Amino acid sequence: MEHALRTRGVLTLMLLLLVGCKPAANPHAVTAQPRQLPTSPPARPAQSAQPQGQVRVQGDDALAVVLSWSLPEVAISHPAAARSAARRALAKGDLFETAQSAIPLLLALQKLQPGNLQDAKLLEKSRTALLSQAWSALAEDEDLASLRYAQRQATVLRSLWPEYPHVQEYLAAVDQVGQAFDLTLAGEAKLRAGELDSAGGALEKFRKALVLWPPLLRAQRGLGSVEDVLVAKAQMLAAAGDYDAAYGLLARAGQVRGSPLLAQVVGARIEAARNERLRRMRDAGLIALGTGSGLQFAREQLADMLRIAKPGDAASVELRQRIDMVSRYDVFQPRQVFTDEMPDASRGPSMVVVPFGEFLMGSANGEIDANADEQPQHRVSFERGFAMGRYEITVGQFRRFVEATGYVARATQRGHSMAYDVRSGNFVRGSGIDWRSGYDGQPAVDAMPVVHVTARDAEAYAAWLSQQTGAHYRLPSEAEFEYALRAGGRGRYPWGNALPPAGVENLAGGKDVSPRGRHWNNAFAGYADGWWGPAPVGSFTANRFGLYDMGGNVSEWVVDCWHKGYRRAPARGEAWVNPGCRNRMYRGGAWSSAPVQARSAWRVSGGVDITNARIGFRLVRQL
Repeated sequence: MEHALRTRGVLTLMLLLLVGCKPAANPHAVTAQPRQLPTSPPARPAQSAQPQGQVRVQGDDALAVVLSWSLPEVAISHPAAARSAARRALAKGDLFETAQSAIPLLLALQKLQPGNLQDAKLLEKSRTALLSQAWSALAEDEDLASLRYAQRQATVLRSLWPEYPHVQEYLAAVDQVGQAFDLTLAGEAKLRAGELDSAGGALEKFRKALVLWPPLLRAQRGLGSVEDVLVAKAQMLAAAGDYDAAYGLLARAGQVRGSPLLAQVVGARIEAARNERLRRMRDAGLIALGTGSGLQFAREQLADMLRIAKPGDAASVELRQRIDMVSRYDVFQPRQVFTDEMPDASRGPSMVVVPFGEFLMGSANGEIDANADEQPQHRVSFERGFAMGRYEITVGQFRRFVEATGYVARATQRGHSMAYDVRSGNFVRGSGIDWRSGYDGQPAVDAMPVVHVTARDAEAYAAWLSQQTGAHYRLPSEAEFEYALRAGGRGRYPWGNALPPAGVENLAGGKDVSPRGRHWNNAFAGYADGWWGPAPVGSFTANRFGLYDMGGNVSEWVVDCWHKGYRRAPARGEAWVNPGCRNRMYRGGAWSSAPVQARSAWRVSGGVDITNARIGFRLVRQL
């Protein structure tokens, strides 16, 4: 159907040029009695009231050559040969342009031998073919050559058979399309001027054009353009926070082509963006609450949220409640270990209160292996503490979430993830690998850190844990992670500037050996941790804040989107995000990390849907 509409669209352009002066009957017209020819397309719109058989020329005088066809002079010495030539020309579709075309030859033969029924039948077939060509050319959408050809065919038909009914029908159709095209041009001008659906605006012009000629694709596209502009303006208003005006424009857009589904679909998209915006504002406010002096910022965030939120919006209610709580309490102590109670009286993940303070985030100029993405080094302050998971989230803890909610993680959905291939020593994509699997794709025990999860999987777990405990859990910001990783240190590595001391982290050590007897190519010389792959959480030494596996075992997802370097980075520890970003940060070394990747400032990003055997997560709980 789309092709059919497109092939008729050129009728719009043609009418600038085809329109009206009734010609006199041509002296060379065929004298044989005409019969009804099935040459015009069925179910054409009602014809205009203009006199039939008229063609007018409007606009470009350069088209005079196209519209000034005259019958070529033909000299015939051998009628039989001329008749054969006419048949060949007719078979090829060469109908009128030269003295060797079918129609000039047959008219000359008719003049030479009046009453020849064979010539009359051939001429009738030629007229039928010309009308068929004319309608086909008229239906070709936005093809300039076809447009010119249709105009020239109209001139030929008007010159030879102006009184023939099918010719009159064709010429009247050309005129009808011309009126519709004029309206379409006027509608496009209104559209450019921004006059969309007001009285006399673009929408009215396009609708009138389509009443005259429904197949006119250019007018149909005009309706679509009005709709698109209204939708775009609605989305701009929504982005500016004026949701009432946005939904008003969406309602108008839905009326353009009578498509209520449009308003529903775009409205759902705007509503999802509003909810995401509110969620991020809530998180920014909650992170700010953890900085002490961020209370005013959180209140400002709440005021902005209430301006754009629906009554009773959950994110706004949560932030309001947290502001009320933080403004009154201070019950935790630095390095305190605690857990939250779950509805079944069990306990949530073990948390450690990270003390407030400040640090220099990123790598210093001249640091070995530093790169520009870790700079400039800048000061980040935490005026209040926050609680961070004492350990990485385990397979068992994630299993409890999945069994309680029926959640389907990303790797489970797509049926594969990246794991270590023991035989080849490479990381390869394996089927059937998901959060239940270990680094090598084999089933993992519950004490192992969960891997093969995306940042969104981690956030889904955090949302469930928040609902279960009544506290607010989330992924840490990148600044929070590096602050907790360094734990007050300023060295190249979390433990300092030298080689790792025994038992400090699960890293790529020069003495580590794979199940097949392989060694790391790029490792800490002389170091052995006893594991080729992740170890059960808490197997190594805690850092100065009481946190385990921050610099090794598995790397961990954080909230932040990828930014190249720290220019204009937040200075209060909040996450640095862009709505809809496709690349998220993960931090900290892993069981396979080379020395350069175990540095405190090392940072890297991954797509929101990537999963592999080296990335897991831990959570932060807002105090």
